[in-house]
Amino acid sequence: MSAHRARIRLSGQNTDSLASVCNQVKKIAERTGVRMKGPIPLPTRVITVPVRKSPCGNGTQTFEHYEMRIHKRLIDIDAEERTLKQIMRVKMPDDIHVEIELSR
Repeated sequence: MSAHRARIRLSGQNTDSLASVCNQVKKIAERTGVRMKGPIPLPTRVITVPVRKSPCGNGTQTFEHYEMRIHKRLIDIDAEERTLKQIMRVKMPDDIHVEIELSR
């Protein structure tokens, strides 16, 4: 039984590509027979940028609000070398950010 754990943090703007990466990691964990917890959805970070509508500054002060949503998922798995090598080979889309943290 492995005492080492790997915590995988996935974040990105597109929920479909985030879900596909999570499903690939889940399939790898099932195939290799390691324990897995997740994917746990973490709170979505909403970044809002207010922009003035009038470019010259004259007129009423009206603003447009642009927003970007960053979705996050957390996966905990047992850190076996064979499993982690397969996870490292997964094709990640360009818009997905991945962090892998090893702990005891």
